[in-house]
Amino acid sequence: MELVTRNRFPLPVDRRLVSQAWRTRGYSCDLFVDPPGRSWNDFVHDCNELVTVMEGRLEMSVAGTRTILEPGDEMHIPRGAVHSVRNIHAGTTRWLYGYD
Repeated sequence: MELVTRNRFPLPVDRRLVSQAWRTRGYSCDLFVDPPGRSWNDFVHDCNELVTVMEGRLEMSVAGTRTILEPGDEMHIPRGAVHSVRNIHAGTTRWLYGYD
């Protein structure tokens, strides 16, 4: 399974559209707003997670593989995978996450 779907959502990313799409797949949808340089490191969940950038850029590390997410991209993080997120944008990054 591919972890990243590029341009999954049209720009500008509409939180309601993402929420509706994820709900049909059994996922929640919540928002993080991170300042430049903010990191979330070495998380593991007992459920699957989805991430989509609304504004800014994120560096994602999932099971040791690093990927840059741009607005509209969607990443699938499998249950049990060690993952980290870092805002690499010069400004604030707004991103959505959801769990199944």
